[in-house]
Amino acid sequence: MENDEYEENCEPPSPKLLRLVKQEGWEIKPHQEEVELINLGDDREEKMVKIRGDLFPEMRQQLYALLKEFKDNFAWSYKYMPSLDPKIVQHRLPLKPECHPIKQRLRRMKPEVSLKIKEEVEKQFNAGFLAMAQYPQWVANVVPVPKKDGNDQMCVDYRDLNRASLKDDFPLPHIDTLVDNIATSWLYLFMDGFSIYKQIKMAPEDMEKTTFITLWGIFCYKVMSFGLKNASATYQRAMVTLFHDMMNKVDDLIAKSASEEKHLVNLKMLFERLRNIKTQIEFV
Repeated sequence: MENDEYEENCEPPSPKLLRLVKQEGWEIKPHQEEVELINLGDDREEKMVKIRGDLFPEMRQQLYALLKEFKDNFAWSYKYMPSLDPKIVQHRLPLKPECHPIKQRLRRMKPEVSLKIKEEVEKQFNAGFLAMAQYPQWVANVVPVPKKDGNDQMCVDYRDLNRASLKDDFPLPHIDTLVDNIATSWLYLFMDGFSIYKQIKMAPEDMEKTTFITLWGIFCYKVMSFGLKNASATYQRAMVTLFHDMMNKVDDLIAKSASEEKHLVNLKMLFERLRNIKTQIEFV
C-alpha cells in the first residue's frame, strides 16, 4: 500500500490523543508571583528579606513593622547564628555493642576539588563548627556533591558510622497530614532555619565519632552534620520541644493563618518564641 493511500484510510487522531501529545511537550515550572525586597538593616549593612508584592498597603506596613521589630531573629550569615541550648537538644551517637570502629584511608581527589574542600573546611572551622581531632577511633572521607548552582557541597561518608549507630525511633510527621492541616489556611509565611542542623550541638562525648580526614588534617564536628543517622529525628525532637503548643499554627517553620489579623498575631507569637530560644531563621 502506498503512503498516500495509507494516510487517506487512517482516521484522524482523536481530541483526547492530541491533548495528551500536547501535554507531553509542556514544561512544568514553579508558580511565580511578584515579590518585594525590603531592607531590615541600615546604610552600613543591608539585611534583605522578601515579601509578597501585592499585599494591601495596611498589611504591608504592619508586616514591615513586625519584621523590623524582630529582625534579630533573622540570619544572613554564620556570624548571626547562635546555637540551641544543649539542655533543649543534643545529637548523640549511641553505637551497637557488636560494631567496631572503622578508619577510612584518605581518598585521592582532583586538585580543584581538594581546594574547594579546603575552602569549605576553613569556612566551617572559622564559624566554630569544627574542631581538630586527635587519635580518633572513627575516620571518614569527605565526598563532594554537585549542587544545582554549579558549586559542590561538602558531605562526609558516614556510611560505616551509620551502620553501627542505633536507630532513634522518635516519630516524624506524616506529610499528608501536614498538607491537610495547612490546606484550610489563607495566609502563609515560609521560613527556613538558617543552617538549622548546625544550630544543634553534638554531645561532647560523641564529637570525635564524626571525624573526617583531609589533606590538611583531621577534623570533627562540634555541631550536628548532614548525613548522620537520626539527624532528622533529633531535629524533629527539637521542633516538638520548642513549638509543642503551637503545632496548629506552625508546621516546620511554616506559619499559617485564616485571616490577616490572626496572621500578624501568630507571627508575633512565633517571633517572640524564636527570640526566647535564640534560633535564627531566613525567608525561603
